[in-house]
Amino acid sequence: MRISAFILLFFTLHTVSSQDFSFKIDHYSMIVEDLENTGDFYASVLGLKDIPHPTNAEGFRWFTIDGISQLHLIRKDTIPSQRSKSEHLCLSTPALEELIESLLKKEIPFWDWEGNPGQVTLRADGVRQIYLQDPENNWIEVNDAKQ
Repeated sequence: MRISAFILLFFTLHTVSSQDFSFKIDHYSMIVEDLENTGDFYASVLGLKDIPHPTNAEGFRWFTIDGISQLHLIRKDTIPSQRSKSEHLCLSTPALEELIESLLKKEIPFWDWEGNPGQVTLRADGVRQIYLQDPENNWIEVNDAKQ
């Protein structure tokens, strides 16, 4: 009977103390030095739409991602020069093949996770992914995960 009482108490406390939050990604921010050139990359290569900064402050360039989330570029004079692929913006599209064709036409390099140029990673869950870098070497993953 003690084990049953413990299990009941555990589940009761867990239910009372746990929160049921619902989240969506609001935005992802990146620090950049060349706001115009890097922003143009996101607009022309990935097709993100510029949106106005709410205060029209200088040093910012904002983009909408699928009308739901945003990418915020923030200009700073100095930024870290080493960028890890593990820290990246990830975008998902059902049109991964079309994007790859566009990157090839524009001569924009991309890699698989291991770093092989022009290759696609096939994850264990069947999702295909590529990695590319913006003009300031920020990593971007693009995959075909179900949205």
